[in-house]
Amino acid sequence: MSDLNDNPAPARQRKKRKSYALLILAAGIFLFGVAAGTLYFVLRPVTLRIAVGPPGSEDQKLIQLMTQTFARDAVRLSPITTEGAAESIALLGAGKTDLAVARGDLNLPANAETVAILRKNVVVLWSAPALPAKGGKKQSASRIKTLDQLAGHRVGVIGRTQANVTLLRVILTESGINPDKVTVTQFATSQVAEMARDPAIDAFMAVGPLNSKITTDAIAATAAARGEPKFLPIEVSEAIAQKHPLYQSEEIAGSIFSSSPARPEDKVETVSVNHLIIAPKQLSETAVAAFARQLFTVRQQLARELPSAGKIEKPDTDKDAALPAHAGAAAYIDGTERTFLEKYTDYIWGAILVLSGLGSAGAWLQHYWKRDERELYAEHRENLLDLISRVRKADTPEELAGMQTAADGVLREALDCYDDGAIEEDDLSVIRLVLEQFHHAVTDRRATLGTGATDLPRLRARQT
Repeated sequence: MSDLNDNPAPARQRKKRKSYALLILAAGIFLFGVAAGTLYFVLRPVTLRIAVGPPGSEDQKLIQLMTQTFARDAVRLSPITTEGAAESIALLGAGKTDLAVARGDLNLPANAETVAILRKNVVVLWSAPALPAKGGKKQSASRIKTLDQLAGHRVGVIGRTQANVTLLRVILTESGINPDKVTVTQFATSQVAEMARDPAIDAFMAVGPLNSKITTDAIAATAAARGEPKFLPIEVSEAIAQKHPLYQSEEIAGSIFSSSPARPEDKVETVSVNHLIIAPKQLSETAVAAFARQLFTVRQQLARELPSAGKIEKPDTDKDAALPAHAGAAAYIDGTERTFLEKYTDYIWGAILVLSGLGSAGAWLQHYWKRDERELYAEHRENLLDLISRVRKADTPEELAGMQTAADGVLREALDCYDDGAIEEDDLSVIRLVLEQFHHAVTDRRATLGTGATDLPRLRARQT
């Protein structure tokens, strides 16, 4: 029993319990930090970069207005000004922007998808009488009245983008006209007056929204310089839309550019191409859905400050669309958008099951690791029972005192095992019963030997 008297286990166990308490506290702080960080990550505002140009354009004005409107929303915008749609697309392809404003028929990256349709860019083709000779009178009628008559003539195209020329060649080809027989001259948007006075130009083309000031001014300039324009219908617009899904068949309403005189006099068949906000496919669905929700919620509010915002439309969510909608935008439009809990419920329950399994495994491992302490407890319990038998045979008070000291050691070991989790409450109850028997045995033996009672080891409230 000398091992029980000299064993420093209680001190080591107290240090171990203190270490466990500090470890549990540190783990709690860590878990709280992880939970707080996760909550901040989920709820923090997201800023999306958006490339738009050129400077001073309607597109840039719209994006600036959206940036101001979304300044306090969940998704915010950070505009990147570019020289035009081509540069914006290049930035998107290089991963230097999250969103870009571009025309649907440009050379878009393979992973580009539609977030919103800002407007429809409509093709307007018209001719005007040739400029009169110096000192002469203006001609009363245009020489070109249909697309078929464009062969052998020159068309002035407003805008420097190659996409307008490509679109004109598609229109000519589908109309049965060899595009190589039509000469094209491009003019900047600031050269409308120069284009109208160019004697080499026989017809004109503009691509933009029907309420575009550039288109209206160009028509007015040619009318002032040459005489009333003749609008050229694209009668194969439906066929173009079928063969080239990036384009749609449209109608230009009568008098839309001017009511007096009426320009055009009647509706005119034509084609259009969408002007879009695009995003890479891998951009967060949650962020795109939130952005789409914000945009379409405040669309009318934006239109009160900038009328062109009233043209914003939702993209086509059909899977076979020429430019498919981004999954985030489609989720918002189709009403399949999921909340954070709906999206991650399976993962949360999976994590709970994993943690539960780990807890069970940890409990088993703890039970396995404490097997030596349980075996030691059982050994001490048997030794305590042996002490009871030896008490009844003790001949001197000194022997009884030594046995009491041994019982003290058993008590310390039992309590340390309980604090360590190696034994349960029922095991302490057994020790209590044995110690009571030991106490009675010692009391009886002292009475027999004629000596007084001394303090005996007792199991007090510590076990609880």
